[in-house]
Amino acid sequence: MKSKLFSCVDSKFRLQSIGSRRQAIAMNALARILCTGIALGLSFSAPLAAERAQAELPVIELRINDVMLQTEVAATAQQRYMGLSYREQLGRNEGMLFVFDTEQSVIFTMRNTLIPLSIAFLSKDLVINEIHQMNVGPGQRFPSKQKAQFALEVNQGWFTENKIKRGDRIELQSALPMQ
Repeated sequence: MKSKLFSCVDSKFRLQSIGSRRQAIAMNALARILCTGIALGLSFSAPLAAERAQAELPVIELRINDVMLQTEVAATAQQRYMGLSYREQLGRNEGMLFVFDTEQSVIFTMRNTLIPLSIAFLSKDLVINEIHQMNVGPGQRFPSKQKAQFALEVNQGWFTENKIKRGDRIELQSALPMQ
């Protein structure tokens, strides 16, 4: 028996069946599988896109020696985890200040980071303990050699360009935002 679900018009404008009932059932099943696959694909891509976007963070101004720096503040675990991931650029005098509850050993990576960075690990008194250059690439780890309560990421070479070194102290120009 021929199915009338899938039909086309022949040259004489009469409806003509395209296949058997089995073919029609198979085509319907295939269409449903494809639609389900597309729907699942879309549902998984939304969280991935959301993961890429760091929510807008509070911005404060820092002074190091005579240099002013606009920094986003990453104070929660989620904000610190995302950091500067997926950023394609960072302004000349911009950075991100990572705030931890207490002084501790910390490790940073370049996971999903698209731009080369420099990082300074800071004591609870905002004194620079060490500075590292971080190149783009997976699998790299940058541990603090001393306990740090803060870390400051900027464009690679920024500390050198501004003659900022170990032992320099950062001054907050406003209070740190509450978590």
